[in-house]
Amino acid sequence: MSENSPETPLMWLSGRVNVLCEGALFVTLSLMTAVTILQIVCRLLFKALTWSEELNCFLLVFASFFGVCVAFRRGANITVNFLRDALPPYARRVVLMAAEVTGIVFFAAVGWYGAVLCVNERFQTASSMPISISWMYLVFPLTSAVTILHLCARLYGMITRRGEEEAG
Repeated sequence: MSENSPETPLMWLSGRVNVLCEGALFVTLSLMTAVTILQIVCRLLFKALTWSEELNCFLLVFASFFGVCVAFRRGANITVNFLRDALPPYARRVVLMAAEVTGIVFFAAVGWYGAVLCVNERFQTASSMPISISWMYLVFPLTSAVTILHLCARLYGMITRRGEEEAG
């Protein structure tokens, strides 16, 4: 977004939700660090914790998916620029918009199948913790919805500022 563009309600919501995702990312990474340190201390001084490894695996998945949300909001996901940059402005815009739509479709599928997993696995518990595995699968529809929000905000921004790229 350029500095002069007014912020739409969709972009505002995307920004606020991103702040929550950044906070969740910080918390999950902090918890991973704390659990790892606790496991090391307990293993050296007391008895090894049976649940710490599984919890860290779940936290790593959560952190990865929250990181995806933050990366999509910042436009920091991996891209191949040389082909896009070789296109004329109109074609570049069409390709970028098609990429956003493809991302929306992809994350809609991830969110849908994640929700199906949540429902289907609701009676399954984690192997070393008395927690339903559905809580772990909830990260898929949750972060997919957030990523779709970010992609829609970015797509809306592309649609509403048609002449900016050609002029700039």
